[in-house]
Amino acid sequence: MKNITQILAAIFFVAIISACNTKAKEQTSKIESACCSDDSKETSESCCSEKKSETKSCCSTEAVADSEVQAYYFHATRRCATCEAVEKVTAETIEEDFKGKVAFVSINREENKKNPLLEKYKVDGQTLILVKGDKVENLTTTAFLNARSNPEKFKEKLKSSINTLLN
Repeated sequence: MKNITQILAAIFFVAIISACNTKAKEQTSKIESACCSDDSKETSESCCSEKKSETKSCCSTEAVADSEVQAYYFHATRRCATCEAVEKVTAETIEEDFKGKVAFVSINREENKKNPLLEKYKVDGQTLILVKGDKVENLTTTAFLNARSNPEKFKEKLKSSINTLLN
């Protein structure tokens, strides 16, 4: 029974990623290329959201260099609801619980094809990773399985992973 559950979870994950990629090809809106959460908004809306017209630069090299842990979310230009939920929940959790200790950077991998992080972390699809020095933790599967349907479970895993890297 455990094996069947794992197989079904893997199939579900592949289906979600496929749906995200299909949805990305159908939509036509543009999203900013690299940004992170904007703490000036009460809604904790990501600055990569299509709803914002201007953003403040919270992802400068200094902000990333000063933080102990970096959270990188690589995404396509056009995204499905699950892709947007992964970014939103990640940004909110980091803003609420790890401000100043963790830098969140959302990178549009289609608009930034030459970004050195894509090659460094071998990114070729929607990906959420945590980085501290040489340590890299990939949270993509957990994020995509839970960001919409069970955000609290995803938040707990994200917090736990960040705390492990910080300690």
